[in-house]
Amino acid sequence: MTLLLKKRGAILLLMLNLFLVFTGIGLVIPIMPKFMELLGITGSMVGLLVAAFSLTQLLFSPLAGRLADAFGRKRMIVAGMTVFAVSEALFGLAEQPWLLFASRLLGGVSAALIMPAVMAYAADVTTREERAAGMGYINAAITTGFIIGPGIGGYIAEFGLRVPFYAAAAAGLAAACLTFFVLQESNPAAEAEAPTDAAPSSGNPQKGLAAQLVTAHRQSYFLSLIIVFTLSFGLANFETVFGLFVDQQFGFGPKDIAFIITFGSIAGAVVQVTAFGRILNRFGEKRVITTCLLFAGFFILMTLFVHTFWLIFAVTFIVFLAIDILRPAISTQMSLLAKNEQGYVAGLNSAFTSLGNIAGPIIAGVLFDVNIHYPYTLASIVLLLCFVMSLRMERGRPRETPESGRLPS
Repeated sequence: MTLLLKKRGAILLLMLNLFLVFTGIGLVIPIMPKFMELLGITGSMVGLLVAAFSLTQLLFSPLAGRLADAFGRKRMIVAGMTVFAVSEALFGLAEQPWLLFASRLLGGVSAALIMPAVMAYAADVTTREERAAGMGYINAAITTGFIIGPGIGGYIAEFGLRVPFYAAAAAGLAAACLTFFVLQESNPAAEAEAPTDAAPSSGNPQKGLAAQLVTAHRQSYFLSLIIVFTLSFGLANFETVFGLFVDQQFGFGPKDIAFIITFGSIAGAVVQVTAFGRILNRFGEKRVITTCLLFAGFFILMTLFVHTFWLIFAVTFIVFLAIDILRPAISTQMSLLAKNEQGYVAGLNSAFTSLGNIAGPIIAGVLFDVNIHYPYTLASIVLLLCFVMSLRMERGRPRETPESGRLPS
């Protein structure tokens, strides 16, 4: 019972950290127009600010994952939350555009430090049967942060335009302190091992990002990484132009768009917390992944053929639900294949996610200017092709090894 309570407490603390980070990312959404007026920045510069976050997350994720294996998960989480607090405070203090860029670059570093360490920690403290539920909770914290962030930012901004960022900085610093004093290291043996001892087949922390991405195709989880990229690309493609698409195609207003996205995201978070573990244990990773890819690709395409509000709502709801189930399913599958390379694989997971988050909005914007139907057509094609690729996955679940079911002593 004591061990169970400790595991639950650790997962809750991990969820709190991720919730704060992704809430901080969303704070800027309702406030950015005012910052554009205040600092005289353009819409294209706002796009670059979004890309800056994903770029540094991409560059630092593989290194951060290996460091989580080498020096422990707890240290990386505390470091990441501290960097997050600094980045939010810097955004609030910014009087020049370059400070906004510095803040978002630091924000990407903080996400890179936190994400692989949290995923690896969750894998450390859960058994194979508990893994799906643990990943579902972690991803629910991310989803909920994205949902609540804009609302919190808009409300707190009533007390001052910069107050939300100062509040986020204070919360991040408090979470870093709480993690430092309360959270127990899940992989203490890693501190006594050299990085090459932890994972001899995959290199060391000094290995460059490009080399890690190039050699990733040799790993058993490479197809899962491709699906991670495809998922991020398709979702970023879908979300980037959704508001523009329904505005031009159907004349939907901001309230309509907010209702559709928020309801779909909340429903996905609820499923992740309440039912995801049972779904994965019942059907297995392979079947869940292939089914969700099929549904996401098909219903994104269906967006082009429906014309009423409630049909758009229904189609979008299914897309978000499929993606919210797909994301933790892939994370679970990769953690089972990773064995003693949990941090390294989680870092690559984050890196491929960032690649999709960078490429998706850029390509979607270019295609939207050509024809408003092209972004969704491309997203659907990519997801359906990935569905075909996923059929090649090894049947059933990865074989359980002694390491996969072991709990830290």
